Parts: sequence; C-alpha cells; structure tokens
Amino acid sequence: MAEMHIQAKLVNLLKQDKIQLWNPPYTTEYNQAGHQPLQQLAVNYAPIVCFSVSEVASALESIRSQAVKRGMGNKTYRETFVATLELLLPKDGKKDVKKKNYLETKLDVIAQDIMARIAEQYGLKYIKLILNGKTLTPEKRLDEQDVKNNSKIMVLRVSEPERKKQMAEEEEKKKTQDQSVQRTQKGFQILSERDGTDDPATTPFLEIADQKGNPLKIPHREKKALILAMGFHEKGRALMKRKQYDAALCHLLQADDQFGTCGSVLLSTVDNYAVLQLDIVWCYRALEALSCLDDGKQRLQRAEDCFLKCYGEQQQRLMQIKGNTGREEVLFLRLYLLQSLLAYLDGNEHQATQKLMLVEDLYGRLCLDPEKMTGLMGLGFSEQEARLGLRACHGNVDEAVLHITHRRQEREEMKQQERERRRRRMEGLATLRELGYSKRDAARALQQADGDMDRAYGILLESTQAESAAVTNHNTELPIDQSKVEQLLYLGFEPEAAEAALKLTGGDVQGATQLLLDNQGVLPPELLSPSPPSSLSEEPSTSSESAGSGSQGEDPMDVDLVNEVLEDIPRHEEDYLDLTLEEESEVIAQMKSYLHRNCTPSS
Repeated sequence: MAEMHIQAKLVNLLKQDKIQLWNPPYTTEYNQAGHQPLQQLAVNYAPIVCFSVSEVASALESIRSQAVKRGMGNKTYRETFVATLELLLPKDGKKDVKKKNYLETKLDVIAQDIMARIAEQYGLKYIKLILNGKTLTPEKRLDEQDVKNNSKIMVLRVSEPERKKQMAEEEEKKKTQDQSVQRTQKGFQILSERDGTDDPATTPFLEIADQKGNPLKIPHREKKALILAMGFHEKGRALMKRKQYDAALCHLLQADDQFGTCGSVLLSTVDNYAVLQLDIVWCYRALEALSCLDDGKQRLQRAEDCFLKCYGEQQQRLMQIKGNTGREEVLFLRLYLLQSLLAYLDGNEHQATQKLMLVEDLYGRLCLDPEKMTGLMGLGFSEQEARLGLRACHGNVDEAVLHITHRRQEREEMKQQERERRRRRMEGLATLRELGYSKRDAARALQQADGDMDRAYGILLESTQAESAAVTNHNTELPIDQSKVEQLLYLGFEPEAAEAALKLTGGDVQGATQLLLDNQGVLPPELLSPSPPSSLSEEPSTSSESAGSGSQGEDPMDVDLVNEVLEDIPRHEEDYLDLTLEEESEVIAQMKSYLHRNCTPSS
C-alpha cells in the first residue's frame, strides 16, 4: 500500500514540474534508466514526500519503467493491434509482490483464451476475470466487453483443487463456484414467484420491507429483480463473514447487476444498494485489489449518494423512521475508512487524514464497554441485541434495555399482523377458488385488492366479462372486403392467410400486412385458434399452479434450493448493521501507521 501512495504523490509532483521520466536524461536511448539524474531527482523529492531517498529512488524507477512499457505497448498496439493488459493477480499468486504483471493479446479473441493463458503462465487453474467491477463472459470477445489497450484486469480465484491425483474432486471443485451462483439465483427466482398465498409453514416466501420493517408495494417484475439482487447480496455477506472474499465478490457483483435493472426511485427508499457498494469495495480491500482505484471511488460515491437520498442530508429521514441513527453510524464509519484508504493510495494525504479523523471519532462512539455488553446479555438479551441496542442509545444501558424490549414488542406485533394478513389472504383465496376461479387469478386479484376479498371478487368479475366480450367479438364472423383480400394477394400472400389476417386485424390492411410479414406469411395456430378465458375453471384445481407456490407437486430439488438460500438470510433485519469493528480497527491501525510515519527521511 505504501508503494502505491508514494508513487501517486510522485506522479503529482512530476506533473507539476513537467518532468517526463520516459525521456532523456532519465531514460536512455536503449530504454535503460539514467541512474544519476534519477538519483538527484530522488534527493530533491524525498523531503517533500516524507520518504527516504532510497524509497523515492525505487518508486521513481518503478514509475519510469511502467511509463516506458506503456509507451512501447501503445506503439505495438498502433502497429500490430496487439494490446497490453495489466493483470491484478491474487496476492498468493504473485511471484514478486512489487512487480506488475502484463499480458499481450489481440482484443478480438474470446476471454476464455486469455483465461487459459493466465492459468498456464501463473498456475491459476480456476479463475474469473473482472473489469471495472464486471465479470467478463468467457465466451465473448474482449473488445465486445469494453476491454481496451492498457485495461486493468482483476484475476479472481474461484476454487483451489486439493490434490492433483484426485481428478474427480478437482472437476467437482471447478464447478463449485459457478454452481453456487446458479443455485443462489435459482433459489431466489423460486422465492420471487411466491406471493404468500400458501401455508408459510410449508412454503416460505419473501417480502421486501422499509427500514421500519413495513412491507413495500412494488410492481411484480421489479420485485422479482429486487429479490434476486438482495438474495445474491445476502449470500455474498454470508461468505464475507466466513472470510471467503473471492466467492463473496462473485455473488456481490451478481447482486450489482440485478440492482441495475431496478428503478432509481425504488433504490432511494432502501439502503441495500449503498451497503452493497461498500461490501464490494471492502472485498477489494480484503483481496488487496485496490489498484481498481477508479471503480472503488465510483462505488463509494454511489454509496454516499444513496445514503443521502435514503437517510436525508442530516439523517432526518432515518431519525423520523427509526427514532435514532446510532446503529447506521457503522456504515458511515466503513464508508469514511474506505474513502481514507483510497485517498491515501491516490497520494492525497490531506483528504486521507481528514476522513480518518471522522472514522476515529465514530469508532470512539461505537466501541462498546465490555461490562455493559455482559450486563445486557446477563438480562437475557443476545449479543447482537446488546450491541445494536447500546449503539442506538449511545452506550446508555437503561435506555438500551427499554429500546431492545420495545424492538422485540414491535417485531412480535409485526409478526402477528403478518400472520393475520396471511390468514385473511388464505381464507379469501379458498373462497374465490370455491367460486371456480383458478389459484393464480385469485391470488393476483387479492394482491391487487390488498387482501380485500370483496374487491378481489369484483376485479375477477370485470376481468371475466371483458375477456368473454373479447372472445365473442373475435368469434363473430364479419364480412371480408374482397378488395382488401386482393391487395394482400397482390403482395404475394396466400388467400387463406390473407383472409385470416384481415379477420384478426378487423379489416385493417396495413395491420394485416405487418402481421403476415412478422410471421413469414404463415399465421401460427395460436393466433388462428385463440384459447378461451383462463379466469374461470370448471373445478378448483388441487395442484400447484404457479412457480414455486405450494408444497404439492413441487420438485424436491426446488425445495432444497429454497432451503439452502434461506439459510443465508439473517433472522434479524438489522444484521447488516451488527459489525464487531474488529476488521475496521485493524485497517484504522494500518492507516495511522502510514499517515503518522516519521516525516524525516533517511538515506
């Protein structure tokens, strides 16, 4: 980290002094280092950057050699279209920690080709490639995925075989990471289709709530995307707790893709998107991949903007919803700490110091007295409840007891209300099905009517009448204007297809023409023989009629997938705020050691 910091500071000085290290006298005509000029430059800059002359000289040579290599790479790319990519290898995959690793390739090759070369060259068998926070698709070309000359590619290890002789186990491990992502996606897709109309004891489903725990009304399509995003996020957080940062980052980036399909208005009502950005950059830090500096900065800025919209400028919206802001302060501690770290790596000591001061202030307030924690746990509260309660009440034990007790009561009341909503929904569903409506239509009507059975029945009646009228009108034979048929025949269509298209479009020649063109002149059977309305069924169905709903007829594998992903969903709604701050304290100490180092350089 210190090397990145000193290089960033030196680059700024070199720009100010308009010094180009790739030109003479600092680089010879054979691209070798001009030792004497570089040494003199190191002597001049050492007192300014507060590092020793030897450290500055080493950093200057590193900057010079990188600039020369980049210039040679640019020339090669102009002449041969062979690009130079910088590889950010896993820390345990680097032979020389200080040496940068490069790969030359054309950009019209698929990502799988360079993955194979990396595997062979560096002994990394099972990897993923990340560019600006996006996973490269192995089957796609590099240039189709915005890979350019001089791009920085993060190499992420996804599994490690234990022994070469156990080929079967190696093959299984190779699939583990992708299978984990696929199983997570499938499990949450099943959950996203469930609407709570089945017995929750046998068929769990998910609801999305605000910071207070109140369910949010979200359009079905957007809700599905949001459940997938939040599901991947929770799986990633579970892996982070187990220090499996490689696997965690894969899931977090999937969550980021899913959040990208949600509306901006929705994202401003919950803080999940902001927390996700923090978690991704925290993984970058743990994987020592902070050379992804630009992507890290952008993610932290998105997190800060999202917190502003979600909580309010002075966190007044959060105060209004929850009555305090103490628990959320851990998120700002992590935000400011990562901002301090990135500022330091960018050579901005002043900003790094300012942010670290904010971090230390928050850390002092959020670190809890062990005796107070023990006292609360002795009263029967969990460690998580004690920690969250003390932070919410700024360390006041008596207030924390009242706060935790009140939160328990609120959660119990919400559970009772939810059980009552589900009971009424189940009763309404049963009544509507007895009236002959399908389970799917009855469930949708109840959801649209906010659980009101009478309103739902009215919605179903209107829908049935409208569909019946549409079928009646469609089946009514209308006389066909032969002149319109002849126009279509003149265009080359068959008489039977022309007449059918005119019937379907109500005699509209232009519409009939477009319909025939869309279907290559042959209308499909489903257009020629439309199905009757689906709102009513002759007998109530006893089987599952919607994906993932009900336990009857459900694939046992689907049940396993759902149970698997549910294991990673925390039972406490504020689990993401329950940080012990152990990792944060280590990073704080690391930052202080860098920023408070002796400014008197030694040669």
